[in-house]
Amino acid sequence: MSGLILAIDQGTTSTRAVLFEGANPIKSAQKPHKQIFPQSGWVSHNAEEIYANTLEVVREAVGGESKLAAIGITNQRETLVLWDVRTGEPVCDAIVWQCRRTSEICAKMESDGMSDLIRERTGLLIDPYFTATKIKWALDNVPAVKNLAKQGYLRAGTIDSYLIFRLSKGENHVTDYTNASRTMLFDIKRGCWDEDILDYFGIGSAILPTIVPSSGVVASAVEFDAPIAGIAGDQHAALFGQDCINTGSAKNTYGTGCFLLKNIGSQISTIENLKPNKLLTTIAWHINGKTTYALEGGVFNAGSAVEWLMRELKLVSDVSEINEICARTADTNGAYFVPAFSGLGAPNWDMYARGTICGLSLSTGREHIVRAVMESVAFQSMDLIEHMNEVTGLPLSALKVDGGVSRSDFTMQFQADLLGIPVVRPKYTETTVLGACKLAALGVGMDLGRSGEVERIFEPQKDRYNEMAERYAFWKKAVERAKDWEEQ
Repeated sequence: MSGLILAIDQGTTSTRAVLFEGANPIKSAQKPHKQIFPQSGWVSHNAEEIYANTLEVVREAVGGESKLAAIGITNQRETLVLWDVRTGEPVCDAIVWQCRRTSEICAKMESDGMSDLIRERTGLLIDPYFTATKIKWALDNVPAVKNLAKQGYLRAGTIDSYLIFRLSKGENHVTDYTNASRTMLFDIKRGCWDEDILDYFGIGSAILPTIVPSSGVVASAVEFDAPIAGIAGDQHAALFGQDCINTGSAKNTYGTGCFLLKNIGSQISTIENLKPNKLLTTIAWHINGKTTYALEGGVFNAGSAVEWLMRELKLVSDVSEINEICARTADTNGAYFVPAFSGLGAPNWDMYARGTICGLSLSTGREHIVRAVMESVAFQSMDLIEHMNEVTGLPLSALKVDGGVSRSDFTMQFQADLLGIPVVRPKYTETTVLGACKLAALGVGMDLGRSGEVERIFEPQKDRYNEMAERYAFWKKAVERAKDWEEQ
């Protein structure tokens, strides 16, 4: 068998393909796709563009290699694609996980008393974040979607489902346990679509994919003559890529959003015995018939806030300039930035919150705003970690990190000082795509073992403890100012 594994990482802002030999990346290609903002709070993608980009980067990464052992796919989660089963063509733009267009549907769910059922069956909280309300919205508001559903030709799925359907030339409509667990339609205890929730939304199960394991051959990518043998949502793949396979291990990914996941094992009783909390219970992966669960806290805007600094405000031109500014700027001059562009995720869960800057004065300058944006990434993670420590009763002794923003030395040192524990950055920070590679390899009988080579450990500066406690208290005040901004 060839030792070459191709991993596809279909993210919120771009699609990347990485060719691995064993666990070692040897060639990659990446291409961004357009972000579509139809109106305030709405976010869409063109799924056809994403598929075309996927083919392009895969062809570039594979190059002249004649045989792949397997393909692994990891993807932005919760994003909904709706397509015609006869052609594979999308019926409308994909509704992205960040989109808030279904806020009214969520409010009605709460008034209908659905909160406890959703929490009990799916492990999730009611929020526009998840896929179910997106399907409901499309069925109610997009005539072409409604017509295809009546004719029996509509198919729905997250990005992984759509890519596999297209790569397999329409032969396979599947999703794995991790992606299914993010739809708000999946019973994470029984491991199946939930009939009661489907009935509530008026969603027919025929449009949904078949549930398959996270590792194992589930389809074939026809053009590349290779089995698709690994599937996982991006955060689950990163948890696997960071070797967080033991109960209690955790990682924090600093990408478009910021996501903290902690492995809580395979026993459902562990979940039921947790203190009341505002975290999500999700499926970490399902391999060889065994389901492993995770606790998750998600921040909706982290790297996207950095992009906003560059693209919209044009205060800086690139990440290196941001790092240089933060290094020479002592503080934020009292400014605090809450990047609630898409509402607030865990532990605040406010879909009506919006981005806020507090503490401005006439002496606030460009450099203070830039630093405040970078600090906000660490502050949001502090919120998650503090809450997770309280819920589990097992405080983290160190934090494993990955993702694009984790490459910022300033942000990781600030995070360590804020948490008071070491922050551990691996040599290869793209652990999401590494996780997809490892799941695919395992799916065809190749165990790539542990990776875990550390590039740097950021030790907390103990003399900053009082300063950090004071700064964190002000951050919490700023978050309160951002809440419930938009009219319900």
